[in-house]
Amino acid sequence: MDINANKRDIKKAVERIFNVNVVSINTINMMGKVKRFGKILGKRPDWKKAIVTLKEGEKIELLEGI
Repeated sequence: MDINANKRDIKKAVERIFNVNVVSINTINMMGKVKRFGKILGKRPDWKKAIVTLKEGEKIELLEGI
């Protein structure tokens, strides 16, 4: 997910892609971990996590039946 996306953008995208009604969205900016690659110190990229609450009775069937 784009780190610059806001809650309105995320809501529109989820409703359009999965055809569900979104009630609320909580977002968290996750900081990338610092990792060592031998002598070199590197950092994984920052990313945004979104927790999406759907209307009661609806669900996203992404990996059902596997």
